[in-house]
Amino acid sequence: METVVKLAMVLVSLSFVLKLSGYKLRQLLVMALLCALFTGLSWNFASQQSKTAIASWLADRALMQDIAVVLTLDVVLQMAYCLMAVNLMNSGPVRRRTVWIYRLLRLFPGIMVFFVLFALVVSCLFAFPGVSFALISWCMAAAVLVLLPLAVWGVRKLIPEKEIRLELLFLSNALTAALGIIATVNGTTASESVDSVDYLATAAVLALVLVGAALGFLLYHFKAGRKWRR
Repeated sequence: METVVKLAMVLVSLSFVLKLSGYKLRQLLVMALLCALFTGLSWNFASQQSKTAIASWLADRALMQDIAVVLTLDVVLQMAYCLMAVNLMNSGPVRRRTVWIYRLLRLFPGIMVFFVLFALVVSCLFAFPGVSFALISWCMAAAVLVLLPLAVWGVRKLIPEKEIRLELLFLSNALTAALGIIATVNGTTASESVDSVDYLATAAVLALVLVGAALGFLLYHFKAGRKWRR
């Protein structure tokens, strides 16, 4: 479980850097400052945690399901941004409402990155016993403030094409969603298997599919016929 969580943290960090690579300089500096302030101010709550408490969190299936909901929301919004960005790049004039939605999705940094920053603070507090918690936390905040813009600059230099960065952002979020499902299951199944088959429900699903297919077929030919008459 810890390995899955660490892989998810790496992917969330990568997605965050890829998302910031599309920001302007002012927006990037504001986001770096926000992350640094969160890191520096979280030492008080982070110092109250223990390895036993963290292990119990990872073993708590209900808690992991709640975190998976937040992760899913984060992934869906990031994927929606990727799809909308590609659509705007390859389409003509669009509505003003669409542009505003795109801008909001573009400015949305993600939620899970703050969980990752908090986890890093807790890990550093465990790694340096005897050192002031506030000192460790604010040193990490300074590191985030410096390293985050450098990481974004490095990504832009390595991958100057915006289209490729969007594709990597989409794929990394898809893999993050898969890891979130694995972490949620946590060695158990969501539902128990049954020996009997509900034939009535199966027949109803098949009938619904056939009706939908027939309506789609008729609608297609109706539109094609109207177009041919014109």
